[in-house]
Amino acid sequence: MIRVLVAGAAGRVGSEVVKAVSAAEGMEVVSAVDPGVSGCFVQDVHGSHIECATDLATAIEFEKPDVMVDFTRPDVVEGNLRIALAAGVDCVVGTTGLSEALLGELALLGPEGTCLFFAPNFAIGAVLMMQFAQKAARFMPHVEVIELHHDQKLDAPSGTAIRTAKMIAEARGASPASPGRETELPGMEGARGALVDGVSVHSIRLPGLVAHQEVLFGGQGQTLSIRHDTIDRTSFMPGVVLACREVGNNEGLVIGLEKLMGE
Repeated sequence: MIRVLVAGAAGRVGSEVVKAVSAAEGMEVVSAVDPGVSGCFVQDVHGSHIECATDLATAIEFEKPDVMVDFTRPDVVEGNLRIALAAGVDCVVGTTGLSEALLGELALLGPEGTCLFFAPNFAIGAVLMMQFAQKAARFMPHVEVIELHHDQKLDAPSGTAIRTAKMIAEARGASPASPGRETELPGMEGARGALVDGVSVHSIRLPGLVAHQEVLFGGQGQTLSIRHDTIDRTSFMPGVVLACREVGNNEGLVIGLEKLMGE
């Protein structure tokens, strides 16, 4: 039985993680941690109520989880990882906002055999979207990324957009010449978006959205659009459960759900 601690358990994604893990065969939620909601209870899939702990270190010492799942905030996740990894707890992280360099440094805190797994997106369709975009970039190198999220998201661009841009850059090699920052009108800087490894990325934040991304390719006499839409946060749960099952079979820093999905 895989013992799972959920950090950020009272949040919109964290509460779904509690339900998904408690419903999955061979694993159980042994602790729910959320410092911002002292005394709050979250409900698992069986209808049981789990009281949220407020101190992560104490919860780890008392419950001895095998895996910590973190869907918290960019300003919280680093501290959580320092505590959990040092205690030898494998970590499954969906909180974005940390650089790959910092993730690599944090992964070194764990004893031998400990794994820090990070995915910018746990939706299977989003992973496929990134893989399709990487393949298309070999043949259509002119591309821009538009990502759309709810207005409460704390980082821009999204982790998914950053990961997509990096995968595109790897596939296409040199960036093709296209109108860039030099075409922006005075006082309107940013119109061409942010450059991530030479790929223009545009971030939209609006109430009513969940998580969406479109990758637009242009070529002679044609365009190609690859889009993924997250309609509900439950779309992340199969990926989270997969990561909880597989993280113990890996060590060090592992990035991207595709690494656990096989060919």
